Amino acid sequence: MATDRYGNTLHGCTPEGAAHLDRAVEALLFFRAEVAPAVEDALAASPGSPDAQAFAAYLGVLGTEHTGAAAARERFGRYLAGRDTTALPARERLHLAAAEACLAGDLHGAGDLLEELSLAHPRDALALFAGHQLDFLTGDAVRLRDRIGGALSAWGRADEHRGPLLGMYAFGLEESGHYGRAEEAGLAAVERHPRDVWAVHAVTHTYEMQGRVAEGVAFLDGRAEDWARGNYLTVHNWWHYALYALEAGVEETALRVYDAAVHHEESAGLAMELLDAAALLWRLRLAGREEPDRWARLADAWAGRADPPFYAFNDAHAVMAYVGAGRIAEAEALVADRRRWLAEGEGDGARRTLSNHVMTAEVGLPVCEALVAHGRGDHGAVVELLWPVRRRLQVFGGSHAQRDAVQRTLLESALAAGEHDRARLLLSERDGLRPDSPYNWLGRARLADAIGDAALAAVARERAADAAKGLRPTAPGLGPVAASPPL
Repeated sequence: MATDRYGNTLHGCTPEGAAHLDRAVEALLFFRAEVAPAVEDALAASPGSPDAQAFAAYLGVLGTEHTGAAAARERFGRYLAGRDTTALPARERLHLAAAEACLAGDLHGAGDLLEELSLAHPRDALALFAGHQLDFLTGDAVRLRDRIGGALSAWGRADEHRGPLLGMYAFGLEESGHYGRAEEAGLAAVERHPRDVWAVHAVTHTYEMQGRVAEGVAFLDGRAEDWARGNYLTVHNWWHYALYALEAGVEETALRVYDAAVHHEESAGLAMELLDAAALLWRLRLAGREEPDRWARLADAWAGRADPPFYAFNDAHAVMAYVGAGRIAEAEALVADRRRWLAEGEGDGARRTLSNHVMTAEVGLPVCEALVAHGRGDHGAVVELLWPVRRRLQVFGGSHAQRDAVQRTLLESALAAGEHDRARLLLSERDGLRPDSPYNWLGRARLADAIGDAALAAVARERAADAAKGLRPTAPGLGPVAASPPL
């Protein structure tokens, strides 16, 4: 019987199918586009392989594309029809159960099953990767860290794929607040494999969360040939570059990156790319900069998708796009649709087990409603909606850096609504984490203006300007790569 490169026995798999699976897993670990054709090759060579079938199912879900999930669900259903899986080895039964849970919308249950699989088979790289991505989609920072940390001891230091495991571990460490250890693990992963774009992404997050913008830009500039094109994280890592530009006060650089790499005429229109575009423009909007033409194109892209209830995190960014484009009616229609969907499931116990139902009910809907209120200028309603959920935003997925767009929305509305005590508290929380952030200093200046302390406002603005200058590794732009970001 065939085995994979990690020593796992592959039931119902030919040697040719096993070779394709090895190729697919390697592409997956490094976010290379050949992962999908490699899985198709594995299925063609070994259509009865549970590993290959589960792999295809995971790909259908992890991109958060409802059309991809529907197609994967149909194919997986055909595979299971009339098939007795009870005699399969435990590892592959768990893969099939996890894949079925994913396709049914139970992302949390699928994560549990993959954790059980990894307990006995810590060298199943597919299970670790799929589980890690599910932890990200469900906002489970502790499991994002510990799922990989618990398996690392089974991977020898000489093992070729210990590197991408370290990159995953680095991201889990960062999301759970262990920034020094995250940077160490991420840099070790990049040293092993310079084109490990998930590890590059993890290190980039550590600099972002600590406000180490100059170091972050230098890190990305020095490795641009490894991450800036040709992989599934290209757009997202460019988005991080643009965030550095915004923090340093170089808005034109951020927009240059947006137009060249984040959203443009040749963009694929994938949800994960569109949400990065919305999150970037939304930060600019909060800073008082309107971009009507860019917003209009982005709103059109979201509207063309006509997404049903599938992933609440995507919904929030679609609403950002509609609000940013001034298309409040479309934002309200999306919110109303999600509210109806929740109401229809009130008596349906099965629906309440769906991860997106929990995400939408607990966080997604209040966030969407708050974004619409922000578009109307009803800042009191924004505060009322976001204040109760501000410490639970992880429930609807994403990273700390991504969710900060919502946290900033709350702060901006607290300032606009004259909620001075809340604004002071929010700024104090941010200061404790990033004391040198120009954005935080500007917030302090605006709060000082509101309470009539002109002297404090002047000092805060001076500190903001000084902090921004200190974040720029080059002038007048940001870094050398951003001067002409490649597509």
